[in-house]
Amino acid sequence: MPSALPTAPAPVVIAIDPHKASWTAVAVDNRLQPLAAIRVEVNRDGYRQLRRFAGRWSRAVWAVEGATGLGAALTGRLSADGVDVIDVPAKLARRVRLLSTGHGRKTDQADALSVGIAAHTATRLNTAVIDEAVAALRCLTEHRDDLVRTRTQTINRLHALLAQLLPAGLPRGLTADTAAAALRRIRPRAVLARTLRQVAVELLSEMRRLDRRIAAATATLSAAVAASGTTLTDLHGIGDVVAAKILARAGAVGRFRSESAFASYCGVAPIEVSSGDVQRHRLSRAGDRQLRAACHGHGPDQTNDPGPGLLPAQTSRRQDPQRSHALPEETPCRCRLPHHDPRHGDLSAADALMA
Repeated sequence: MPSALPTAPAPVVIAIDPHKASWTAVAVDNRLQPLAAIRVEVNRDGYRQLRRFAGRWSRAVWAVEGATGLGAALTGRLSADGVDVIDVPAKLARRVRLLSTGHGRKTDQADALSVGIAAHTATRLNTAVIDEAVAALRCLTEHRDDLVRTRTQTINRLHALLAQLLPAGLPRGLTADTAAAALRRIRPRAVLARTLRQVAVELLSEMRRLDRRIAAATATLSAAVAASGTTLTDLHGIGDVVAAKILARAGAVGRFRSESAFASYCGVAPIEVSSGDVQRHRLSRAGDRQLRAACHGHGPDQTNDPGPGLLPAQTSRRQDPQRSHALPEETPCRCRLPHHDPRHGDLSAADALMA
């Protein structure tokens, strides 16, 4: 489990605002005042300049905004050198900047200063830990999603062309074999029709190529899920692809304080949206939306699940459960963290969803 930031503030925090091509660092003392700043390029020389800059303060602590995201490159280099990095969420740094003087003006140096102030004042910041297995799963899932998205665009374009070549087009659920059979029956003579058929044939070839790439990516993803040893796939309705997305987005479950924190992170925890006597709820729009999409509609044994039903307040108003859903924005997704027994060791994200 990641270690928390020490309760006693460090004399100086080296706060980093990472970007794709640059790192901006500001040294912030325990009075929340900037001592010095530097901006370097993202390369080996820039990293050496940062280390020399931080070497001016012997007890300095490093804090990086999005240490496992945009700042992962710097975090990895520092970790390899035995330097711990405090992970400051981007939302926290943004709140600090908006509440500070200067009307919330956004500059790289102001962002880095906000990171340093957050590292000094926040009570529950963790040391960044980059899990290579989780990062590899995330890379594989994003690659497969890109391929699927491209295939969807290709097949939509193919549908549009076939609708011009055939009187009624083709039904939904178009496959490469169905499109090929339809194109073999089309022998146009007009220039426009021949052009449409030629483009459709090229799209069909691209669709077959994407199908092969998606199948290869899925096989690689399935092998990675099997190698992780997760039991998440034992749940009804969750296959290798969904399990990989959940593991890649959730990471180690030990970083969540409770099941409520995990539900809030997923964006599946209902929040109150009324101030009267009758309480109404809806799902929060915050949280990891991609993780919520992976969990969306997947739960243990959906076959006997009657649905979300009505909340107690709605039941008291005698609403019809067949016409009104308690959570109209989402289908039921109940992700609960089990009570952790220290004798069983650390839990994985898959075990967290098994409850």
